[in-house]
Amino acid sequence: MDITLEQVEYRYQANTPFERLAIKNIDLSIPSGRFIAIIGHTGSGKSTLLQHLNALLQPTKGKINVGDYVINSEKKEKNLRQVRQKVGIVFQFPEHQLFEETVEKDICFGPLNYGVSKEEAKKRARELILQVGLSEEVLTKSPFDLSGGQMRRVAIAGVLAMEPEVLVLDEPTAGLDPRGRKEIMEMFYRLHKEKGLSTVLVTHSMEDAAVYADEIVIMHQGEIKRKGTPEEIFSEPKELLSLGLNVPDVVSFQYLLEEKINRNLGKTCLTIEELSNAVKNLYSRGERP
Repeated sequence: MDITLEQVEYRYQANTPFERLAIKNIDLSIPSGRFIAIIGHTGSGKSTLLQHLNALLQPTKGKINVGDYVINSEKKEKNLRQVRQKVGIVFQFPEHQLFEETVEKDICFGPLNYGVSKEEAKKRARELILQVGLSEEVLTKSPFDLSGGQMRRVAIAGVLAMEPEVLVLDEPTAGLDPRGRKEIMEMFYRLHKEKGLSTVLVTHSMEDAAVYADEIVIMHQGEIKRKGTPEEIFSEPKELLSLGLNVPDVVSFQYLLEEKINRNLGKTCLTIEELSNAVKNLYSRGERP
């Protein structure tokens, strides 16, 4: 499912003394099957932007096309169930949204609310609990008897049970240790590939943006400052630093290494493997410092 935003603007508490402009002049295309990362410092408008993708917020100016569905500022839509079914959002700490007495009931809640049969909803729960890395035995347990990491996976299964075509992730690894963060991101990336999802990741992790995204969008003061591939974005570290952002540790190490050996590796490396291969190639060509 393609999503496009055209000259989107949003003002909180519009037409009141407390009006605040959050985002403006947003032109963005999210093609079907792409993995887009949105980065920017706190207050740059990232979360406001993502809430427009399934109409939790409706623009005060401009329009949004979600597949064949049009959301614009001129008409306040009331029937948005179809959009919210097709675009699933995983918020920060999604485990805080669990509420049912068993894991199975929690996962089934969304599909049942949208008219899916009880049998089909349970089938989805059995399949998805395995896909998020848990066992079927968990289905009969209370979600509140699980560990924090397990609860987060159950909450994610509940979003996936709606069978969205677009998955929006708002800092989905917040509060996790490095191992937990990697496991969750690898799971999302696997689901992205296997299910052919369009995926939008809002993150403060430059490493996650570099490794998983096809395209990175930089937000700054409510506007899109720049768009490009990870290689394009992280090849200009000074620009990122001027916007209050960092570069991935691998990229930072590469620039220090290039200064030390007085050689250019010829490309921006985004992983340890890429950097190792680039250094090997440099030495294989006899370009020793």
